[in-house]
Amino acid sequence: MITLNDYLYNGDTVVKILHYYSKDLKEYAIEHNNGVDLAHSNCLLQMIDLLEHNDFLTGQSQKIREFYKFMAEKYPFLAFTFKGRIKSLIRLEEKINGNIVEYIYDYHCETGKYPTEAEIKNRIGRIKDLIAYRIVISLPQCHVQPGEDKREREIGYLYEIANALPGFLEERGFEPELSGIDDISMTIDDRNKQYYRDYIEKPKAFNYKSLHISFYDNTSRSNIEVQMRTKEMDDNAEIGPANHLGYEKRQEEERARREEIPLGENIFFDDAYERGMKLQGLELSKVNVNMFGAANNSLVNDGCGLYRGRLILPYEHLSRFQNDLI
Repeated sequence: MITLNDYLYNGDTVVKILHYYSKDLKEYAIEHNNGVDLAHSNCLLQMIDLLEHNDFLTGQSQKIREFYKFMAEKYPFLAFTFKGRIKSLIRLEEKINGNIVEYIYDYHCETGKYPTEAEIKNRIGRIKDLIAYRIVISLPQCHVQPGEDKREREIGYLYEIANALPGFLEERGFEPELSGIDDISMTIDDRNKQYYRDYIEKPKAFNYKSLHISFYDNTSRSNIEVQMRTKEMDDNAEIGPANHLGYEKRQEEERARREEIPLGENIFFDDAYERGMKLQGLELSKVNVNMFGAANNSLVNDGCGLYRGRLILPYEHLSRFQNDLI
């Protein structure tokens, strides 16, 4: 079986690792008539294309910046940040294998059967966040009048911004994509609600709250995801109970389940499970990848996007007004 771990010790660049891994995985998939591994390889090709032909990021981020300027003009009293990142190679590999494992496991527990190869491939195709942008807003206390609820006002502004985003970006070549979920938002406008995954109305585990929407960028022919939160929500997601390290740890525990599926019963589950377990056991200090270094799995200096995503859009707007009345 082909695994990413086998390519992390030769001092190669991330792009070269992707080329070797995706090529070998494709050949293995064809040899063993494994459509899931072929879909896996094709997902890696998207990452290669993104890293090798990234000139479009300048134009794309400029279009996103136009929305930043729109917000700065319409909401000068708000403080907010725009951040963008490209998903790291290890996180992408974890997500591909994790999605396969979770999907097959849950499907089997619910139905007593296994999903078809086509259904599993479709699950891989749902990964839309190789490029992701995040908008975080905050209403400075000086703009909160006595008796007003700061949290409610911030959430109100967040939904206003969320309703403006799809149309704004659609005029600039982005197509909003249907969320594919049944629990559509009751707060988002009717024309936009089918695009959003509203985790404010229905928070995820550990009170994770955010608005998520995906777009297809017709210029670069790539998908992007946009997340929108208040500062309080972002704190909970970054340094609170829903923080990413805790989320990753819970994902590791979820993806380590296999008591319901005996070894050898489903090859797609077995392969994804083994790849995921090898990644969980990876000692980053022993990895030899160009522009990457680690003292241990916590102290990491990642200059290539192997373990941590690459930042592509850091903008911030600080409220210009420091008086109670604007």
